[in-house]
Amino acid sequence: MRRTIVSRLAGGSALAGLALALALGMTSAPALAQGAQTAAEVIAPQNWGVNLQPAAGPVKEAIHDFNQLVLWIIVAITAFVGVLLAYVMWRFRAAANAVPSRTSHNTVLEVAWTVVPVLILIVIAIPSFRLIYYEDRAVDPEMTINVTGRQWYWHYAYPDAGNLAFDSYPIADADLKPGQLRNLDVDNPLVIPVGKNIRVLTTGQDVIHSFFVPSLGVQKYTIPGRTLETWFRADRPGTFYGQCNQICGQNHWFMPIVVKAVPQAEYETWLADAKTRFMAENGVAPAPAKVASEATATAPGTAQVAELHR
Repeated sequence: MRRTIVSRLAGGSALAGLALALALGMTSAPALAQGAQTAAEVIAPQNWGVNLQPAAGPVKEAIHDFNQLVLWIIVAITAFVGVLLAYVMWRFRAAANAVPSRTSHNTVLEVAWTVVPVLILIVIAIPSFRLIYYEDRAVDPEMTINVTGRQWYWHYAYPDAGNLAFDSYPIADADLKPGQLRNLDVDNPLVIPVGKNIRVLTTGQDVIHSFFVPSLGVQKYTIPGRTLETWFRADRPGTFYGQCNQICGQNHWFMPIVVKAVPQAEYETWLADAKTRFMAENGVAPAPAKVASEATATAPGTAQVAELHR
């Protein structure tokens, strides 16, 4: 059974909320259908989708659990109000109550319909605040990625990997390959290792954008002049799609997001290739460690001679 995150975070508050739902007449709370899970899955928006996207990490699992708690409280309230309305329509219909009473005050009733909603809001608010703080930042991040929203593309930087940085653009319809998703696939996805706590620092270059990947439970604005922090983790390999969900201008649609989670060994292979490719494209000098390794591989004195003739 999947361990629930919000239950761990909210403690007694979440249990109190479930108890309230049961007290109002709910006897079971089946989980929302989240789709089939595979070893290396692809999670993207679906036509006529109703429920939340499947959770690919702990942040989205926490969001799912909180959504479930609130859903069943709402179902209980709706059922209670529906039954109450039906009772009032039957009990106080004209045929059974020809002379209606003119009662204008009832202390118990007025206290009840004030106190009960307040208690329900408290039951919702406490786990809600805990979830907000849980999403806010990683306690022990294992790597950092800088995300910059630009009109209209994404710019990613890996400060832990030297000078690695690259842009991510959507693939034009004419260039789509079999299996790629229109208006969602990109030329350079954001690649991360599976099982690592990823700290994300967002900022904007021009206007406000939004870094939003539903299956990973991450959504943060990229605001010019400000740096905001959030985090996520992918617990299994897969490709997870998102989009900018802030109307940022004429080409707002031009900002899809693709996060590709791979095993650590595959990530290290990609990282080595990405450093060579993107740094060459950007005209950035290799990191000092790489220069040293290349100098060692050359004949004695070659590096110094090349420097003198530069």
